[in-house]
Amino acid sequence: MPEPFSGTTTHSPITHHILSVLVENKAGVLARVAGLFSRRAFNIYSLAVAPADAHERFSRITIVVDAESAPLEQVVGQLNKLINVVEIRDLGSNEALERELLLATVHVAHDERDHLLESVADAGASVVDVSDEAVTLTLSGTPTALNAFEAMLAQGYPSREVQRTGRVALPRLNHSATQA
Repeated sequence: MPEPFSGTTTHSPITHHILSVLVENKAGVLARVAGLFSRRAFNIYSLAVAPADAHERFSRITIVVDAESAPLEQVVGQLNKLINVVEIRDLGSNEALERELLLATVHVAHDERDHLLESVADAGASVVDVSDEAVTLTLSGTPTALNAFEAMLAQGYPSREVQRTGRVALPRLNHSATQA
């Protein structure tokens, strides 16, 4: 079994498992999966779901689970019992490509806007909306890159709103490649 992803927060180190679960795209499946975690007091750190094929017959659920609250074998065993689950993959940190999307609205004075736009460009983020008082930005990348970008925003622009999607992940095509 692959090693879990090890991430940290400002509070304490957290170890995560990334599960890619292919399910039938039917009403109530997501509720049953989430209910399974809730009933067993497994902490879901991040959850993303979307159709996995052009015909929308299947959906892929990417679940990032707190490894402390949920032994991996127990989680996988419980998921396998759900009738609409087709496939479960545990994606270790070396074999997964992870991405997340961040949207942030930053309230910034007009005379400070050039500095913000330079920082945005340096990070690879894009401006998606502008008003007289604020700028809305977007950045797609690894959780580490988004954490660094969010920290930069927090340091220089205390008045902001931030929303992140949570991780999505797929297996790497070349398992020997380094994290991109």
